[in-house]
Amino acid sequence: MQSLKSLKFQPIVSTALVAVNVIVFAACHFTGDFLYSVGRLDAYSVLVWGEYGRILWSMFLHSGIDHLFNNMLILFFLGSMIEKEVGHVRYGVLYFLSGIGGNLLSLASRALQRDPAASLGASGAVFGLDGVLLAMVLFSGRRMENVTPVRVLLMIGYSLYSGFVGHNIDNAAHVGGLLTGFVAASVMCVFMRWRQRPAD
Repeated sequence: MQSLKSLKFQPIVSTALVAVNVIVFAACHFTGDFLYSVGRLDAYSVLVWGEYGRILWSMFLHSGIDHLFNNMLILFFLGSMIEKEVGHVRYGVLYFLSGIGGNLLSLASRALQRDPAASLGASGAVFGLDGVLLAMVLFSGRRMENVTPVRVLLMIGYSLYSGFVGHNIDNAAHVGGLLTGFVAASVMCVFMRWRQRPAD
């Protein structure tokens, strides 16, 4: 029983997500361009051919070791902290909602600009974790050590700035993931506080 209780506070989902991303990245080297060709996100494949699975699959593809390492580093450490606070299931839901929300905004942006380029990576979901963290410090009513709204906003501002001054970066996915994570976590926090309110 004690071991089951200890699992509650372990970053099971964060660790599993990192492991899957690393495994997929390794598999890409053995399959050549196959996994990229069927999984990367482009507006034509999704909106014309109806390959909606790309909205999800592209979250597990990375263009290089640096791309993978940067995303997985943030995913593990930030994700572990959030997972401990909200639980495994809620964390998993918030992560995937953020990634999907980011990819949907990316698709809309590319379709409006008639941009045929494809994108991939977990950064939309990772930016969503920033939004989740901001919602938690604003609305959860729980004190998180060394985490303040100002610090989170500075981290988000720096991350967005780095994306907009960089090259070949899907900033629409970043913004979409950030907004989706913030809205979803805000609703979650308000609902959890409502459930925990004292009875009249």
